[in-house]
Amino acid sequence: MTKESGKNKSDEKKTGGCCHCHHKSVPRSEENLKLLKNRISRMNGQLNGIARMLDDNRYCGDILIQVAAVESALQAFGYIILQEHMETCVVEDVKNGNLKVMDETIGLIKKLK
Repeated sequence: MTKESGKNKSDEKKTGGCCHCHHKSVPRSEENLKLLKNRISRMNGQLNGIARMLDDNRYCGDILIQVAAVESALQAFGYIILQEHMETCVVEDVKNGNLKVMDETIGLIKKLK
């Protein structure tokens, strides 16, 4: 049992995550999920490419260009998730009278920068 949540670790495994995780009330479409996962795969490929560049003792400037590309891709990914969140989760919560979701969303925007 974890001290913070009062839940057993086996309970967390059954629910698929930590005590702070939430699940979307509006599921992602298969097509959208595929597109998001493809973006993640491309970013993983870019990160692996950076690791190979390090192994190959490549020029620092070339590595930094690739780092900037990964940061840009991750930022774009975050904005896509934010847009999805606002169009689905936030709208659903507001319709159900949960206006606290607005404070949460502003906090998320600040974290995303």
